[in-house]
Amino acid sequence: MNKPVNTPARRLVVGISGASGARLGIRLLEITRKLRVETHLVISAAGQDTITQETDWQVSEVQALADFTYPDDAIGASIASGSFHTHGMVIIPCSIKTLSAVANSFTSTLISRAADVTLKEGRHLVLVVRETPLHRGHLRLMTLAAEAGAVIYPPVPVFYARPQTIDELVDNTVGRVLARLGIENELFQVWNGIEK
Repeated sequence: MNKPVNTPARRLVVGISGASGARLGIRLLEITRKLRVETHLVISAAGQDTITQETDWQVSEVQALADFTYPDDAIGASIASGSFHTHGMVIIPCSIKTLSAVANSFTSTLISRAADVTLKEGRHLVLVVRETPLHRGHLRLMTLAAEAGAVIYPPVPVFYARPQTIDELVDNTVGRVLARLGIENELFQVWNGIEK
């Protein structure tokens, strides 16, 4: 494993949990690699299952997109400490189970521990929660996480860009998530008002 070389402003923790939408996390890793953002990746066991169910990617191929990877049970990893400076973290996609762990500070996995550290250090935490419909329990968890400082970012399609393919929908979502994290990119179409 190489030694991290980027400044915290170019260092991002990425979690992929077991919710549907694994290709969102994969695409984010592809783009951050091109943008030279140093990524520290954790994929949950359920996330690994979802990758193999929903995509043609092998888990090892997804891990190869990141600069550093960690098992989800590696609670002693560098990203589990606030002294390891990062720009922030994104969990994409974020399952309700992972949302619940983050909202309740239940840090039994590396993904939830790294998210908790991100919040306590006042850094950006974006949760791309992938579930529908939502019952009151889900909404309560989102409120708790938001009150702690997380950004709840469901992957809602943007239709004003007139997407023609699933890839365009994925790119638009990933681009907007990265922009919310303060990482400039050209994946999404900026709204310029109604054309007349």
